[in-house]
Amino acid sequence: MHIVLAANPEAEQPWVIDAVIDLVRQTGATVAVVAVDELETEHLAPMPRSVYAERAERAAEAAAVRLAAAGIEATRTVLPGRPAEQIIRFAGDQKADLIVAGSSVRPAVAQRLLGSVPLTLIEKAGRPVLVVTRPVDG
Repeated sequence: MHIVLAANPEAEQPWVIDAVIDLVRQTGATVAVVAVDELETEHLAPMPRSVYAERAERAAEAAAVRLAAAGIEATRTVLPGRPAEQIIRFAGDQKADLIVAGSSVRPAVAQRLLGSVPLTLIEKAGRPVLVVTRPVDG
């Protein structure tokens, strides 16, 4: 089994990585981490692409480090562009059996206006997608 873990540059989501750790321990799967800079065209952006790319790199690195701390080796890749499209393409290139992503960190109104990466992955990936929600504190 091969898992693609979509690291979110907008927010730390350690529970998503922990879910992948559990899956790897149960299945012996391999993992490829991907983070997308979320910038479709730089000339319309309020900041240079390098700022977005650095955020994506930090997200991919944080996921790889957390996996490594659990004894799991993972490749990591940072891609430019629209997240859902790039994650789907990457998962296809990787011949992934499963895509794992965290639930959206955007408020509900923003999700409806801007779209939700996890929802788009579920609708268009053409392979299983596991969306991990934040655990309830308590």
